[in-house]
Amino acid sequence: MSDGGQVGIVLVSHSGPVAESVAELAKGLAAGGATAPVAAAGGTPAGGLGTSAELIAEAARSVDSGAGVALLVDLGSAVLTVKSMLAEGDELPDGSRLVDAPFVEGAVAAVVTASAGGDIAAVEAAASEAYRYRKL
Repeated sequence: MSDGGQVGIVLVSHSGPVAESVAELAKGLAAGGATAPVAAAGGTPAGGLGTSAELIAEAARSVDSGAGVALLVDLGSAVLTVKSMLAEGDELPDGSRLVDAPFVEGAVAAVVTASAGGDIAAVEAAASEAYRYRKL
């Protein structure tokens, strides 16, 4: 599935500003060179709160290099929208995966791992492992 490109990351939030901010945070914390492609897909096309299959598909296409696309989501209907898109099979690039991970910490782990050249399985594992990050 990989043509030598990096895994792309799509951050799906009910809020455009939240998705954009988490994308910027993740890219900033993965600094030290070029980062993997990251796109935010937040809110509705009109700028309201919600999720949009159109925006998600556009974001996924924009980060797809053939190495897979990891989709991280914030809340319930974002999960349902991405699951539906994956089930349909033609809206997202081949190799797209919904990643079960905390939104912020998972995004940082995914971008760092993808930027270091990790494949889609490594990106998914790193993001999912963020559930174990302890704050106390």
